[in-house]
Amino acid sequence: MTLLRVFIAVEIPLSIRQAIQDQTESLRAALGRGLVRWVPVENMHLTLKFIGDISPANVDLLAQMLTAEAQTCAPFSLDVSGLGSFPTPRRARVIWIGIHAPAALTSLQRGIEAAVTRLGYEAETRPFSPHLTIGRVRQQVSASDQQKVRAALEQTSVGALGTAEVTAVHLFKSDLKSSGAEYTDLFSAPLKAT
Repeated sequence: MTLLRVFIAVEIPLSIRQAIQDQTESLRAALGRGLVRWVPVENMHLTLKFIGDISPANVDLLAQMLTAEAQTCAPFSLDVSGLGSFPTPRRARVIWIGIHAPAALTSLQRGIEAAVTRLGYEAETRPFSPHLTIGRVRQQVSASDQQKVRAALEQTSVGALGTAEVTAVHLFKSDLKSSGAEYTDLFSAPLKAT
């Protein structure tokens, strides 16, 4: 049996993803592909819960859970702006764009996290920190390369990129290919109609 690698996320409008690409062009040029694996525009999303490998038979169960959780939350808006890195600017592993959201996002994420855990999937130990990953610093980079990443991040400013209206949450399948990850929307659950 082939397992499916899945996660739950919010889609970000293409206009905002394109604005991210435009405002980070100098950063991408400064660091290139040797130091950082850049996330393609089509793959940028706000992850609410990474689940991992599941049996295809469990897709319906996750879809039912997602529908129930989505119905507890009315649509809301997210503001997208700012640039940062995890775990720290000195040791950047993930380069991200900031998400500024109302309490509704945290509430929705916590509900999904709790429901997924009740279904027997592993709970996330790190606190939820809404962001859009735009790049991952490659493993085993030298101290001078890490300094180069830090300097490039400090020299890059990303302002307001737009506001996204969140009206649904999605269950995505991730296929890891040599060309990078390819995401397929398996199921969409609309938020509660107001």
